[in-house]
Amino acid sequence: MSTLVVCVDRDDDIGTKTGLQTPVSGWEAVRSLVTEVGLADPEDASVNCLLESLRVARDLRDDDEETTVAVISGAAESMVGRDRAVAAQMDDLIADHDPDSAVVVIDSAQDERLVPIIESRVRVDAVDRVVVRQARDIESTYYLLKQFLADEELRQTVLVPVGVAMLAFPILLMAFGPAMAVASITAVIGLFVLYKGLGVDEYVSDLPGEVRDALYSGRVSIVTYVVAAGLSLIGLFAGALRISDPAAPTQGVLMPAMAFAFASVPWLAAAALAASTGRLLDEVIRNDRVRNSYLNLPFGVLAVGLVVRGFSAYFLQREGFVEPVVIPQSEFGSLAVERIELMPGTRMALFVVAGVVVSLLGVRISSYVTGSSFGEEFEDEELVD
Repeated sequence: MSTLVVCVDRDDDIGTKTGLQTPVSGWEAVRSLVTEVGLADPEDASVNCLLESLRVARDLRDDDEETTVAVISGAAESMVGRDRAVAAQMDDLIADHDPDSAVVVIDSAQDERLVPIIESRVRVDAVDRVVVRQARDIESTYYLLKQFLADEELRQTVLVPVGVAMLAFPILLMAFGPAMAVASITAVIGLFVLYKGLGVDEYVSDLPGEVRDALYSGRVSIVTYVVAAGLSLIGLFAGALRISDPAAPTQGVLMPAMAFAFASVPWLAAAALAASTGRLLDEVIRNDRVRNSYLNLPFGVLAVGLVVRGFSAYFLQREGFVEPVVIPQSEFGSLAVERIELMPGTRMALFVVAGVVVSLLGVRISSYVTGSSFGEEFEDEELVD
């Protein structure tokens, strides 16, 4: 049984400080790399991570296991590029050493996010996270403050928001009073915490590169996404106009929400339909066989829009805020149809039935186009996962 002990460095601190390219494999190569990283930055936690990798490899070797120790890192500018670099380096190691399993050694929660990428290529038996013990009796906090101020990322993340809040608070306090000042500062801090906690900053930083790649690759979805964004804005605007109408319902929360949904859902459904259609066209262009899920998506979006429109119309018609649907009297030869006025329940039922029919029609069409049943498609997706 062969085991690959791999040290993961997502930020490429090792390559940046030593100028070496990863992957690096082999006992002697990794032990030499420890010296290089230690001389470049003795305070870097990567030194401890490399040493832990060597220790784990030695212990496994003592147990008569065939062991290879290696180091991989994300040598790229964006987060997506770093993850892809780690995946490519892992493929190279597997091609060179063909391990039966792997032990992943990391030193941070950020590196731990790469474990699923490694697991998709080789069985991971263990994840060893290195935690460096700090000195308990620090003589002065000056050293810690100095180290903190020397870290540019920490300064921008902590000091800049605190400074902006301290400058804005007295201005808001004099202009609007203490309640508004405290509420505004708290709201801004909360948004900033969510912005960092949900990883929106990483998504925003990677978005220009993804858009550029989409434009260069000629994806249809980039155009349909822009169309979807415009239709979404129109839908929100139509909903806002609806609830601002003097004749619109204002009591409570349910009726204004139904009025907003009634006016905006057609536009929002059209936006989702445009986005899903672009995604489907990209899939058709790139692959010979299109999965049922991509073909079902436009029909599912349309079905949901019909159902939501029907329920919102039911509440509004019951309260008299929308006119009922009237089928006028008509004659077809000897056949005469009397004037029909749809009641709220009947109107809602028709929309729901229409949504179900559209959804079933999508399933039927996707099965016909792909030549497979829903059960077969579901089994294929499970095998891919």
